[in-house]
This record gives sequence, structure tokens and C-alpha cells, in this order.
Amino acid sequence: MSHGRVNPNHTLEHQGMTGLKAVHYNLIEPALIEEALRRGEGRLGRGGTFLVTTGKHTGRSPKDKFVVRTPGVEGDVWWENNAPMAPGAFDQLHADMLDHMKGREYFVQDLYGCADAFHRLDVRVVTELAWHCLFIRHLLRRPEEAELASLVPDFTIVNCPSFQGDPKRHGCGSETVIALNFEKKLILIAGTAYAGENKKSVFTLLNHILPEKGVMPMHCSANHAPGNPVDTAIFFGLSGTGKTTLSADPSRTLIGDDEHGWSDRGTFNFEGGCYAKTINLSREAEPEIHATTERFGTVIENMVHDPETRELDFEDDSLTANMRCAYPLHYISNASETALGGHPKNVIMLTCDAFGVLPPIARLTPAQAMYHFLSGFTAKVAGTERGVTEPQPTFSTCFGAPFMTRRPEVYGGLLKRKIAKHGATCWLVNTGWTGGAYGEGQRMPIKATRTLLSAALDGTLADASFRNDANFGFEVPLTVPGVPDLLLDPRRTWGDPSAYDAQAAKLVGMFAENFAQYEDHIDDDVRTAAIG
Repeated sequence: MSHGRVNPNHTLEHQGMTGLKAVHYNLIEPALIEEALRRGEGRLGRGGTFLVTTGKHTGRSPKDKFVVRTPGVEGDVWWENNAPMAPGAFDQLHADMLDHMKGREYFVQDLYGCADAFHRLDVRVVTELAWHCLFIRHLLRRPEEAELASLVPDFTIVNCPSFQGDPKRHGCGSETVIALNFEKKLILIAGTAYAGENKKSVFTLLNHILPEKGVMPMHCSANHAPGNPVDTAIFFGLSGTGKTTLSADPSRTLIGDDEHGWSDRGTFNFEGGCYAKTINLSREAEPEIHATTERFGTVIENMVHDPETRELDFEDDSLTANMRCAYPLHYISNASETALGGHPKNVIMLTCDAFGVLPPIARLTPAQAMYHFLSGFTAKVAGTERGVTEPQPTFSTCFGAPFMTRRPEVYGGLLKRKIAKHGATCWLVNTGWTGGAYGEGQRMPIKATRTLLSAALDGTLADASFRNDANFGFEVPLTVPGVPDLLLDPRRTWGDPSAYDAQAAKLVGMFAENFAQYEDHIDDDVRTAAIG
């Protein structure tokens, strides 16, 4: 039993998935919502959204992610960051999952990653849950309907939440497992209903494949000036730094909010949709993203809502602080139709410094950009986790360590070379604290951040006078119209300058300690530019 168009020579049976009760191929949104409702997977929300909870897992499980250790990738994978799985264990996991699938109903979407056709990766996603199929239909890119009759995927993802891994039998760490086999072009996901694992599996694939083609894969958002893709900006940043919010500038065209490539031809989005955090989402501050939470087909994940009116509670994080919504990119009015941009004119690295040390904006040399890219710094604040009583640094190399299969220097070197070749200007932007650390100071005013970013992107900031930061050596503007001069000098915002100096020395030491792991793998200019 099947619905929707599919290559008749490449059905699930051709891929060894036999004995299934039913297979639904390439259903579109109304049918997927009907199937998800029929199966009791969630509830219909306001405007035709789909409300769902994911149970035990409300976020990714990085400790349950494995790369199969085959000869073809043995020398390329950063094994210190990627847990290995033996080929035999993967084969046993695959066989047991296939047996588990018999007699059950499955949903298939044939999609692709990369808006640049030259680097397109066709991906088949096989899911046990109908709403997972709806989710990935939003997040990946959709082939033309006529293509489906002949499409053969480059990789296949099989997601089976009801199957539980067995550490002794499958070489995993728990009942949850995400296993990538580059040789068999197959990804197996089990024991988790969190939909983000589907999307990030494709990102991980592209992070491994694209560098061999000279393409820089990036965990970043991107936009460009209206009608001028040559004026492109990219925004690196970990969760909570403002990556989605700051790139969704109504005065610029949105290329995408999370995953991009930088090739010899320019910038391109990997995805066809957005997966936005919704905690404290404001209709006033972020009207376009907020509006998607009442649009047909949007997947609303792990949000508390009124059982009768289905009105969403954007402040109640009792299910998780990682509440999200998934929607197609065209739901944002200023989204690019092509998802393509030029070579980045500006590279923005966002950090949320809860120590209150970093300035609101700083200009970086290419070597400094590589240093801060490899560092991938942001900070946790007190109260976010048990035992956290003061700010704690988080260093996630390349602003996305969980998705990096190759050594960080591969990505850092690619970025450095592209910045130098195309003359991009690099900026470090702190959206964290000023006037003191978390608990004493205050959050950087969003108005000031937007003003500084606008000045950087329109080129006026390049004409400002700069000073060299005493702690990190980068350039900090002395004055910017619309921003108090005091704010540009963090030390002056503290009531006790000596307390600032002590905090700054502490943070510099944390950076240096973290960066020691790269000392043997970097060029001298990066080594000398690391700390001012």
C-alpha cells in the first residue's frame, strides 16, 4: 500500500525493508496531518498547526550519536569528538531494526539538502511517525514532483522511535542510538522521538562531505541586502546568542536561519525551513516567527497549551526550555526564493558572554576570526543547571562541535582561507552581559546590538575610530552613533574596574586553556593572534 509519487525501482522493498503493513510515499501537508491525527500522534492547533510532545527526549542526544568505523573514513573522522561504532554492531542494529519494522506502517519523504544544485544531496527519510515526515518535509528542500518518479537517494535515514537499542548487542550506550554509516550511506535513529535528530543527521553528513569539495559547511544563519545578494552576511552562534533573531531583519532578505555552505560560487542554504526556539517568543519583538505558530502545517513541539482553545503558552517551560516550532522558509515574508547569496561581505560571530567582559562588538583579523571560530565561546548562567552558581564557559568548536565529523582545524582553515580570498570583514558581537557579570550587570540592550550590526552591515562602522582591546587584541570602536560610548568600553560599565580586570583575566585564562588543544594544528599567525 502506498500513496504519492515514488521511483518504482527504488521502493523500500528494494532497500530491504520488507513485510511492512503500509508505506506512504511523499504525502503533502494535509494528508500528513490527517495521518498523524488518525494515529493519535498529536493534536490540531490554532490555524491548522500540529501540536506534539516528544516524551523523554526534548532535545538531541549527542552522547548517543555514533559514526561507523569503516576503512573509508578511518583517517578522516575526528574520533575524539565522534564515538565509533564497529561495522558488525551496526549490521546487527540494522538487521534488528528491519525485523522490528515488519507489520508496521511507515512514511517516506524523498527530499534534498543544499539550495546550490551543484552540491545537492538527495536524502530519503523513512519515519515511523507521520508528524516526523511533516517536520522533515518542512526542514529539507523539496524536489519538483516530476523528479520523484526517478529520484534515487544518495543517503537514507530510517527513524524508528519505538525500537530500543541494546548496548551489548548494538555497541551503543543506551536504548537511544543515532548511527551514521558513510560506507552504506545509511543513518539509523532509534529510541527518541525528538524530531531535531532527523535534521541534524543531514547537517552532519554535509559537514563531512562538503569540505572535500572545498565547501565550508556552517552552523550559521544568513541574509543579504534586498535585491543585492552580493551584500551577504552570515551569523555564527550557539543556542541563545540571537542567531535566528538577529538574522531575521525585516530590512534584509533571509537566506536561512541555521545551516549553510560557502562554496566558490557563494553562500547557499542547506535547508528549506526553520526550526525556531519559541520560549518567550514575542509577537511584538519577532512578529514573523510568532505568526508561524498559527499557520497551517507548522509543527509545534513540546509547548504547553490550553486544552480547549489550543492557545500556546510561550513562557511555560515545564515540558522543556527547548520548545520549538518547525515551518517552511516561505512562511517568512522576506525569505529568499532561491536561498542563495554571494560571498559573505560580513562574518558575524555571536557570543553570549555572561562574564560581562567582552565588548558589544569587535572587529577581527582573519587569524583572530579563526581563533574565535575554533573557540566557539558562549556562557551558561546561574540557575540554568543544577550546581551552576556563577557563569560557566561553554566552548563548542566551530559553533557546532556535535555535528563536526572532521577535526576543527579543517573547518577553521577553510573559513580563514575564504575570508582572506573574498575580503570578508569579521565581527565578534556580544549579546550577553554588560556592567557586571550575570546577576550583577544587565543584558546587552537589543536596540544597541541592532544599531551596531546595522552599522557593520551598511559599512559605516568601518570608518569609525578603533582601540585595541587589552585582553584579546581585537579592535573595538570608540564611538558609534546611536550607541552610548560607555557601552563600547566594558571596563567603564563596571562599578569596580579592578573587579572587571580580575574577571577579564579569568576569562582570558579559560580561552587559553581551551585553545591549548589546537596549538599543534594551527598556523603561527593564529597562534600569535590568539590573545592580545
